[in-house]
Amino acid sequence: MAKKKTGRPSTYNQKVADGICEHLAEGRSLRSFCSEDGAPNKATVMRWLREHKEFRNQYAHAREDQAEILADEILDVSDDGTNDYMLRKRGDEEVEVVNNDHIARSRLRVDTRKWFASKVAPKKYGEKSTTEITGKDGGPIETAEVVLSETERARRVAFILH
Repeated sequence: MAKKKTGRPSTYNQKVADGICEHLAEGRSLRSFCSEDGAPNKATVMRWLREHKEFRNQYAHAREDQAEILADEILDVSDDGTNDYMLRKRGDEEVEVVNNDHIARSRLRVDTRKWFASKVAPKKYGEKSTTEITGKDGGPIETAEVVLSETERARRVAFILH
């Protein structure tokens, strides 16, 4: 009788790698994939990423796809007003009141997706900042050619080497 294998797979398997990347590209987490029965643990996936260039590239593309899904979810969460209000009993009548807990949770969901997308796809969703350097009164930077004597050049080289 053949002994049944138990435990999580640790040998690289392209079919499992494809499943991981598909899972991520659908907007789900690596942690949720690794918690499924028969899936490798996260440490194994990290080792596969270090050891297999083709998987590393596939994984990077899946993470970019995941950022796109999260960006779409941001719009869905932001536009969904369901449960923003709830009915409360006040005396003999029911009144509609703002559900601040639900609104705060929606804000957290949006902020988390924005943060994650900015880390996974920083070129597309990261903060962009530019620096502009100008000269006096906003004009161009003026440069001057410096001509050094051989003695001065030698002195500077000696200073650097010292």
